[in-house]
Amino acid sequence: MPIRQTIEDGQVPVKVFTDDIDAAATAQLRNVASLPFVHHHVAAMPDVHWGLGATVGSVIPTIGAIVPAAVGVDIGCGMNALRLSLTADQLPDNLAGLRAQIERDVPVGFNGHPDGRWCEEGLARVATGLARIQAKYPAIDARWQSQLGSLGGGNHFIELCLDESDRVWIMLHSGSRGIGNRIGQFFIEQAKEEMLRRGLQPPDRDLAWLPDDSPLFHDYMAAVGWAQDYALENRRQMVRLILGALRHQVALGRLPDFALTDEAIECHHNYVAREHHFGRDVLLTRKGAIRAGPGELGIIPGSMGARSYIVRGLGNPDSFCSSAHGAGRRMSRGEAKRRFTRKDLEEQTRGVECRKDKGVLDEIPAAYKDIDSVMANQTDLVDVVHTLKQVLTVKG
Repeated sequence: MPIRQTIEDGQVPVKVFTDDIDAAATAQLRNVASLPFVHHHVAAMPDVHWGLGATVGSVIPTIGAIVPAAVGVDIGCGMNALRLSLTADQLPDNLAGLRAQIERDVPVGFNGHPDGRWCEEGLARVATGLARIQAKYPAIDARWQSQLGSLGGGNHFIELCLDESDRVWIMLHSGSRGIGNRIGQFFIEQAKEEMLRRGLQPPDRDLAWLPDDSPLFHDYMAAVGWAQDYALENRRQMVRLILGALRHQVALGRLPDFALTDEAIECHHNYVAREHHFGRDVLLTRKGAIRAGPGELGIIPGSMGARSYIVRGLGNPDSFCSSAHGAGRRMSRGEAKRRFTRKDLEEQTRGVECRKDKGVLDEIPAAYKDIDSVMANQTDLVDVVHTLKQVLTVKG
């Protein structure tokens, strides 16, 4: 579908790729579009919904400044997907044992690995650069070593899925864990203080920015780049652990031996990148959006009980070569807990091996937009390559 509506009353217009947008998200988009350094327009993806400061599902090109809250606190959050040589008929009838093994091998929630240096090779790849940042800003500290290769909580997940040909995929969603959160929170506060020092008043306090003539700008960009690398390494290490859990099932005789295929995708969806759009080099913030350049593969997940999609980008310039990053929340976590019961969760995740307790009630599928409607609103942004349906889900 083409652009569904345009909001014209800001410094730049907002091009919206859906009609399913509430007043709170619309107000946030107007605030972002009023910032003096936003270039050309703001794009709102089909999964757009309210977020802290900036709307989730928004793509924001800036020149000469960056808004830390627009990038968010889960810096580098994104997806990995990998197809295996296994097929549905080779999986055991009961996947509870495999889920339990993955939950033993991959720490979830606030947890990390008991041995803080459990993966020397992975730690070495991401250690460079953080020491300088922490030396200048000691408040940026968290258990990043032990949390490398861990899932986290909230909407993060690990899934085993089947595609349209009943081939087995691993898919996971996670970010930069506690250290990314600490970096994000620290620089959001620094940006607010920078506004006070300069006597500037953003339309929303959480839209405080760092101008590129400030040392904080360059320190933030270095920190955000590090966190994005850490998030990517975190997902790669989890893939390694999940493959180990599957091979343990092979050793127990519950799965046949398997191989990896050449279909593997990695993509961020909460990040900032230097790109060229509408005649200018910009800092492009994708908050809840993936890059969907011409021919580029991406991952768009649904909820715990819905389909997900592997897509190929069409390079739509109006979306800044972007697309939705998932279904997008329809209601807050608190509202989902008030509105639904454990029985509702069991019904909506029927056929999926997953937690079905009150601890994950806020992730019930009905708390999210309909993923098929989201996909129908972005036929100008991506083509569908594979349709996936989960059979196993691990949540924090």
